[in-house]
Amino acid sequence: MEEFIGTGRRKRSVSSVRLRLKGSGKINVNGRKFEDYFPLELQREAILAPLAKFELQSSYDIVIRVKGGGIQGQVIATRLGISRALVEQDATKRHDLKEVGYLTRDARRRERKKYGLAGARKRFQFSKR
Repeated sequence: MEEFIGTGRRKRSVSSVRLRLKGSGKINVNGRKFEDYFPLELQREAILAPLAKFELQSSYDIVIRVKGGGIQGQVIATRLGISRALVEQDATKRHDLKEVGYLTRDARRRERKKYGLAGARKRFQFSKR
């Protein structure tokens, strides 16, 4: 069985995606069904957007391992992983995926808390007396 691997990251989320060729469209996320792990239709559409661009939803079996971060960060990390795996399988798809922004790694991180402040930038309430 031919397999293509892609890794995606977003904030604290890391997603490892395996695209298995000649599949039936089954998607497994951390040992659970795709619909159970990502219950919102909007999230599932965002993840499968790179496959939908080329009408390939039912031609692969996908195994996803994802950890860390929140659900939305995991969604974007998984989309990046799927895009990278598709490019590994066929380099001609790179231009189309890059054009839509599916191969762009969002490098924004959480800003650290500073001492003397309530958070990264928020200050404690000023009291004159």
